[in-house]
Amino acid sequence: MTPTWRLLLLPLVPLYAGVVTTKRWLHDRGILGQRRLGHPVISVGSLSAGGAGKTPVVLLLAELLGARGFEVRILTRGYGRVGKLTEQVDPRGDAARFGDEPLLLARRAPGAKIFVGRDRYRAGMLAEHNEPAETRAIYILDDGFQHQKLAREVEVLLITRQDFEDRLLPAGNLREPLRAISRADFVVLREDERELEKILSFALPPVLTIRRNLEVVNGPGNPSRPIVFSGLARPEGFFAMLAHAGIDIVVTETFPDHHRYSAGDIERLVRSARQTGADGFVTTEKDAVKLSPAMMDRLRSIGPVVVAPLEVELLDEASAIDVILARLASQVS
Repeated sequence: MTPTWRLLLLPLVPLYAGVVTTKRWLHDRGILGQRRLGHPVISVGSLSAGGAGKTPVVLLLAELLGARGFEVRILTRGYGRVGKLTEQVDPRGDAARFGDEPLLLARRAPGAKIFVGRDRYRAGMLAEHNEPAETRAIYILDDGFQHQKLAREVEVLLITRQDFEDRLLPAGNLREPLRAISRADFVVLREDERELEKILSFALPPVLTIRRNLEVVNGPGNPSRPIVFSGLARPEGFFAMLAHAGIDIVVTETFPDHHRYSAGDIERLVRSARQTGADGFVTTEKDAVKLSPAMMDRLRSIGPVVVAPLEVELLDEASAIDVILARLASQVS
């Protein structure tokens, strides 16, 4: 359900749509230019401002492209971070400096190099500084669909059913209207949402299908009646997957996307657990990287804290990567 305060912003939607359309028109005509890096770029993005599940797809592509012999470099902005530098992400660092998603990428994709910065071209140039001439690298531009300042060879767009129920900003979460789908080279759909192909048959690029898997957290040593908390743009999917896996969720606690947890937030969770009789917590990897050791210890005073990783797999994986690389080769040649 759309919050009441967002409905009050409906009169501003035409203004936002006009700005988006004008910016797109200027890019299409080359008035707003693009800068190009020294290696091919695959953009992974969405229409919505969060909640599409881009991070697991970026991780999967990094793994598959690395297996094909590429040095994978991921360029990401780092929403919600305190740090302002353009720099390579240290997996031993903290989320405040690098951002929750860049830090998660660095920890989950040890074979890739993660560069964070508001200016993704500058981040790419940092990656290319003093590189050997024979380097065979490829960039993944995280959340790149609207970041048109950087040229790319392949545009991958994640679409979900919720996009069709949403509104444009500021009354909703959509950054662009649905017609922007035609700009993509590939659309990524979830296996259980393949019916969207029929809805979008008029403009649908080739489809890549993913299957999402949430690691089941039932078992000895794990909470039997946990509180589930998360700071996601669209947390409903995470809660539903846990319930489908048989987790007896006592209550859900939600925080804003890219939320930086405070001691007060942790006390809120502890109080909720005591009031409801919950015996532990379940959260996402994205949230876990933002919890300090002291915060984790405080939560564990109630019971175990389980991190439930979300994995994705490409159906017909080898063929899908071949198609992406063929498209990339056609643009480079």
